[in-house]
Amino acid sequence: MTNIAYATFAGGCFWCMVKPFNQWDGVHAVISGYTGGTLANPSYKDVKTGQTGHYEAVQIKYDPDKISYQQILALYWPQIDPTDPDGQFHDRGPQYRTAIFYHDDEQKRLAEQSKAELEASGRFKKPIVTKILPANLFYPAEEYHQDFYKKNQQEYLIDREKSGRDTFIKENW
Repeated sequence: MTNIAYATFAGGCFWCMVKPFNQWDGVHAVISGYTGGTLANPSYKDVKTGQTGHYEAVQIKYDPDKISYQQILALYWPQIDPTDPDGQFHDRGPQYRTAIFYHDDEQKRLAEQSKAELEASGRFKKPIVTKILPANLFYPAEEYHQDFYKKNQQEYLIDREKSGRDTFIKENW
């Protein structure tokens, strides 16, 4: 029997947050979706307004015997600008903020520890604003958002290039 755990992260546009996790042994699925808001069963159109309180996020289903939560956290941080309180790259608004949603006390402890280590590293001159929040209801996004990087490779690459994410990652990580 396979051991299953979940990790949930917001890092701006969820299209760009799937591939970095999807390619690791022990990761069973990376689902794009919405979490942290007040509206039940939100749609992309609802969340895009920035009025529902939801974050665009990914939920990672993984085997902790093959990949640890610490390893997943180490993959998360270099995908984002943890100093931006208003969104990520060209995606602006509360739905594009960064956050780590912990599923238990151990994930909370490890997330807080990794954030403290990043703050202490001096890598960034501005404060680390990524929130660490309890996981709550996660709503999978519409099917056309799932594995977008595979289904719409050209559009994904163009959007990623235009966003400035890769430039930021190269310059800061």
